[in-house]
Formats: sequence, structure tokens, C-alpha cells
Amino acid sequence: MSRVEPAPVVAAPGAVAGPRAQTVPGFLALFRSELTLTFRRARTLALLGVLAVVPILIGVVVKIETGNLHGGDGGPAFIAQVTQNGVFLTFTALATSLPIFLPMTVGVVAGDSVAGEAATGTLRYLLVAPAGRSRLLAAKFTAAMAFCLAATLAVALSGLLIGSILFPVGDVTLLSGDTIGLGAALLRVVLISGVVALSLAGLAAVGLFISTLTGSGIAAMASTVGLVIIVQVLDSFPQLHAIQPWLLTHYWLSFGDLLRQPMYWHAVGQDLGLQALYVAVFGSAAWARFSSRDITA
Repeated sequence: MSRVEPAPVVAAPGAVAGPRAQTVPGFLALFRSELTLTFRRARTLALLGVLAVVPILIGVVVKIETGNLHGGDGGPAFIAQVTQNGVFLTFTALATSLPIFLPMTVGVVAGDSVAGEAATGTLRYLLVAPAGRSRLLAAKFTAAMAFCLAATLAVALSGLLIGSILFPVGDVTLLSGDTIGLGAALLRVVLISGVVALSLAGLAAVGLFISTLTGSGIAAMASTVGLVIIVQVLDSFPQLHAIQPWLLTHYWLSFGDLLRQPMYWHAVGQDLGLQALYVAVFGSAAWARFSSRDITA
């Protein structure tokens, strides 16, 4: 009796083998999907719009209060810098937005990243694809960091535009008293914007972790925003000076040291190192929680 040979296994068109599912192109495709999902939401666009309005309000108030393009007598030194050179409105707007507005918007986006999809029932279907939970979580964190950069640029570019309209623009006198050209000042705008965006990395990781703990997007967003407010309150008490260097927000305004000649990098380095620590700790916690979580929605 002749032996019947088993039929060869033919892969379905478009199917991807297990090892190939973890390639860089596969991650980039997932990241592009997350990026599109994030920035196509009306809520995200509204948040960026609110951030862009903040420098406009600051510029108009400074213009009205000084009443003079070259004025500034009697006002704070930083405000006087704005009236003398519109480029400084960018730095003023970042310093104003960083304690409140930027953390709130990042907390909303990061906190909703996993919990929002669990609440709408789309998370379970995402995990049916051969993406893997680790890669999905990494894509969501990377998309959150992209939003951090977009949010920072919304403030910086709006401040630069409205500052150039309302105030003179030219050579910039730094906080140290040295003067640099406009081109060098614009490079500092780019550098400081990058530092501010990276300063929000720890918050994005915390928000992502909180998002894995609940199936309610609203609860995750509120918890993340509330946490950053509590941390900033704790950072204001002198009695807690021993723990304050470890608080997430402690070095956020250290970018002001980059407005000196030469630039001081010590506090900025401490800020970025602290953010990396928070990303490592809360990113690992988010992975541990998400990889073992029973997804039922």
C-alpha cells in the first residue's frame, strides 16, 4: 500500500512569520498607526490649540501692561527681556506652560493611551494581531513622546511668532548679560524645546503605567494630572528638601541655565537623568502589568 504524503503547508498571502513580526519595520508600522490615532483625535488637536494660545495671551498682556516696545521698567526682569526682544517670549511661554499646561495635556494623552482603548473595547482586537504586548506598549510610549515634542513646539513656535509681531527681534541679551546673534538665539530655542520635551518623558511613563491599571480612560487621565499637581505641591515645601531632588518636576525649569554664556549643563543633566530613571522604573512597571493583564475588553 502506498503511503500518502502530507500536503505542504502554504502560508496565507500577507501572513508574517513569528520572528519577522518583531522586526523594526513592523514596529514602525505600529508606531505610525499609534501616531495617526493620537493626532487625528479632536481632543489632541484641541489641546495643541490651547497650548498655542498661551503665548499669545502672555504676549498681549505684556504688551498692554508695558505700553512701550522698549519699556519694562518696574516689571520682572524676565518680562523686561520680552519687551526688549520678542524671542524671549518663547522662553517665557515655556516657563509658564511647563508647571501647569504642558503636564496637563501630556497627562491626558498618556493616561488615555491604554485605558481609553480598553474602555472602548478596541484593545482586545489590537492584541489579536501579531504585534505583541511589549511592542504595542513601546509604540504607545513613543507616540506619547511624539506628543510631548508636538506640545512643546506648539508653545515655542507660537511664542516665537507672536513675539516677533508684538516686540522687536534682533540680537539677544542672555540672562548672563552676554549678547548673541539672532541665529544663535534661534538655535537655543530649538535646544531648549528639545530639553523641555524630554523633561516630560518621566510623566509620559507614569501616565502610561497608570493607564495599564484601569479600564477607565477618564480615571487614568485624572489620576495622572492629579499626581503631577501633588508632586509640584510637595516640591514647594522647604521641609521636604531631602526628597525634592527625586521628585519628577524638581528640575523642570533648569532649561533657564541654557540662556547663559557659557551654558550650564549640570542641572539640565540632572533633569534628564531623573527623567530616564522614571522612564526605566515606570516603563518596567507598565510592561509587567500590561504583559500579565487579562484583557477582557
